Amino acid sequence: VPARKIEWTRARKALGILVADPERTDQVFEIVRALSGRTDIRSFKRLLRHDDGFALLADRPDLLAVLSDRAAFAKLPEGSLGRAYLAFMQEADLTADGLVDASMQGGLEAREGFSIEATWFFDRLRDMHDLWHVLTGYGRDEAGEAANLAFTLGQLGNPGIGLIVLAAAVLGPRTDRFEWQRYLFSAWRRGRRAAWLPAVRYENILAEPLAEVRARLGIAPPEVAHPAGVIVANRDDLTPEEGMRLSRALGQALPSR
Repeated sequence: VPARKIEWTRARKALGILVADPERTDQVFEIVRALSGRTDIRSFKRLLRHDDGFALLADRPDLLAVLSDRAAFAKLPEGSLGRAYLAFMQEADLTADGLVDASMQGGLEAREGFSIEATWFFDRLRDMHDLWHVLTGYGRDEAGEAANLAFTLGQLGNPGIGLIVLAAAVLGPRTDRFEWQRYLFSAWRRGRRAAWLPAVRYENILAEPLAEVRARLGIAPPEVAHPAGVIVANRDDLTPEEGMRLSRALGQALPSR
């Protein structure tokens, strides 16, 4: 796993594009790559320290293929993780491979220097993103994506994800007493307290009840993590021009290199 050069200018540019157009998922990966540094190395080392880490690398199961088999999901029991995942993907009109193209916008640079095993691991990490939406209960609206990224930050500690969560904290729903910022903090803390999800063999637990999977993985139910309810909101009132101005203001607080 190679160490990446920290590129603040690249991250600032991508952040501006993402703030102006939240649908530009490719810019999320651009920011993450620009600020990853040695984070990928730490994540891979953590996998190697995990009890099932070497076995996972030896087996290298194809999670994307499993998640793409909707017919198999439809046969799973009601209330299972797999059925909840199927409902989430159908409601949001998503496909399991929807993040693949966005993640590879950088071309060969996206996985340059990675071993076969590391490439498999980080591809798998990308493919489990929507499963984490289901496990956390955060939706596909902008507030839900921000909360899921805050949860992911608690899991991975990636500075690029941290920058996006920071931007979401500044640009998100306007509430009194910093409820939105506290909500994101709760999502981050929820991720920190959960089991390390990158090493989970999801293929083996899709038929199990969602509530039982959450309990075993230490993921607090949404009603416990957020007693006031899960926030559902989009930033519809912010024009692209306003978004660019706000992103520039954020960028001025960041290092220039």
